Amino acid sequence: MFEPNTLRYLDEALVILDQGFQGLPEFTPATQPEPLRAVLREIAQRMQDNFPYPHPLYAGQMLKPPHPVARLAYMLALYINPNNHALDGGRASSAMEKEAVANIAHMFGYTTHLGHLCTSGTIANLEALWVARQARAQGLVLASEQAHYTHARMCEVLQLPFKSVAVDAAGCMDMNALEDALKHESAGTVVATLGTTALGAVDPLHEIMQLRERYGFRVHVDAAYGGYFTLADNLDGRTHAAFEAMARADSIVVDPHKHGLQPYGCGCVLLRNPSEGRFYKHESPYTYFTSAELHLGEISLECSRPGAAAVALWATQQLLPMVPGGEFARGLEASRRTALALHRHLANSARYLAGPAPELDIVVWTMAAPGRQAASRRAQAVFDGAAQRQLHLALLRVPNQLAAAWWPRLARDAETVTALRSCLMKPEHAEWLPRIIERLDNTAAREPLSA
Repeated sequence: MFEPNTLRYLDEALVILDQGFQGLPEFTPATQPEPLRAVLREIAQRMQDNFPYPHPLYAGQMLKPPHPVARLAYMLALYINPNNHALDGGRASSAMEKEAVANIAHMFGYTTHLGHLCTSGTIANLEALWVARQARAQGLVLASEQAHYTHARMCEVLQLPFKSVAVDAAGCMDMNALEDALKHESAGTVVATLGTTALGAVDPLHEIMQLRERYGFRVHVDAAYGGYFTLADNLDGRTHAAFEAMARADSIVVDPHKHGLQPYGCGCVLLRNPSEGRFYKHESPYTYFTSAELHLGEISLECSRPGAAAVALWATQQLLPMVPGGEFARGLEASRRTALALHRHLANSARYLAGPAPELDIVVWTMAAPGRQAASRRAQAVFDGAAQRQLHLALLRVPNQLAAAWWPRLARDAETVTALRSCLMKPEHAEWLPRIIERLDNTAAREPLSA
């Protein structure tokens, strides 16, 4: 499962890396091999206390294993341990970061951009909202009820007013509710989520753009989870139209450490207007002497940032170019096909109550039962039983509004419904889907339908 045979390529690359520093006097860092070995062995033992995230039978949370080239490139870069805050801390890795970020911007259709990597989607969204505040002062921030909870939290940090907008039956931002808010509030920024972390729902960005023409707000796209699906050719028409509109957004966030096959943490923030770099202007008396060019540290709220993350991302993009029809794109398309196939199985079985058809690769369902409480109990039992069969799913608490729309025949004896949730984000899930369904069905068969 962990591909140790690829480590020999790291040995070869280290020899080449070392050749670049042959002019230095001989220096061997002091190490004590046996104590080091003992600590690593203990770590290996302790790390067994994890779910099998890389395995296809892990189909729960959005945990996608890094590509082997990303792992190896990250480890190789750690021998230098560059800091991409300033060029004198990471010259080569800073150049790789600029190239990698430019590739991502191009993927979204940006013809101009300013951007960089950061530690997470949370920090990337914080930065995008900070720029929005600098550009539009204290305007209200609007995001859907299914948007990531950190938007409200980041608005508190930035002292920006925040308001949630209702969603439709698919979990996407409701356009009537948004326009009603725009009529009664002075909105500075609307956050469109392209791939909510609970449902994989995609807000209708193309329709939000039409409202922008009337109301003049800034548009920020949180595509931390779903952004890479812009390359997929098997999205439905409405979802495709939303991704097509990304090039007109003022800012975009995407997480390469989700669908981009990268180790944690690797987020990315992009601004469409490079002149907004002026908001970052600051002075540092000891870090900005190596070049007159704009440093990555001058366009980031973070200071020290791992150059190894940039090297890993750059390496992955070299091996798997982010282009429509390429191997990387085909992997995303496979994940969506697998999610649709699982949804069809659930919808055609009397044992399950399927949620909405997946827009990306997240599937949600609960168990057939007379009422919400019984469905929730059965979902929890299937979650536990599936884990005993080495099938690892996730749980989701579905709010009343969505539960009523999806499963109207469930007696409303509770305000929420506990549902099962699966992120089929590994391309290998396609091949393993029959075994996933077999384990799921065998577990569900142990739970009587009338429970």
